[in-house]
Amino acid sequence: MAILAGFDASQVPEQQSFDAIPEGQYVVIATASEMKPTKTGTGQFLQFTFEVVDGPQKGRKLWSRLNLVNANDTAVDIAKRELGAICRSVGIIKPNDSAELHNKPILATVAVEVDDRKRESNKITKYEPVSGSVASGGFAPGAAMAPAAAMAPAAAVAPPWAK
Repeated sequence: MAILAGFDASQVPEQQSFDAIPEGQYVVIATASEMKPTKTGTGQFLQFTFEVVDGPQKGRKLWSRLNLVNANDTAVDIAKRELGAICRSVGIIKPNDSAELHNKPILATVAVEVDDRKRESNKITKYEPVSGSVASGGFAPGAAMAPAAAMAPAAAVAPPWAK
């Protein structure tokens, strides 16, 4: 049993949904990154935290784990290719630290994956530079997204990464 004297549920926001976001393209920024040990302790992965910066999913988080230190050469190759795509997307080809890749807009293609227990999660399948109308407005709707016409005009608001 726990004493909850002084707690008032009417003073806290509703619980946030942690469901997967719909498949589509989103402008994201990396907000954090760190090297972590693998479960087996024999390798390390670089974990990025990305945040959607515009559109109906604004504020939602996505994660990507890059197996940069692993006995499996294929896993390392995949991780290096993904890191290369992130670097090219933000225009930093030779970063010294993963923090250099933070707070720079990336157009991320997001898929929904379902595991063997029928739980949905997101996976970023592609990283691209933000360009054209996306750069000025910040959001590229996917098939399941709200139409762009329903969004505020790009000229009215500066993109979140430009603040």
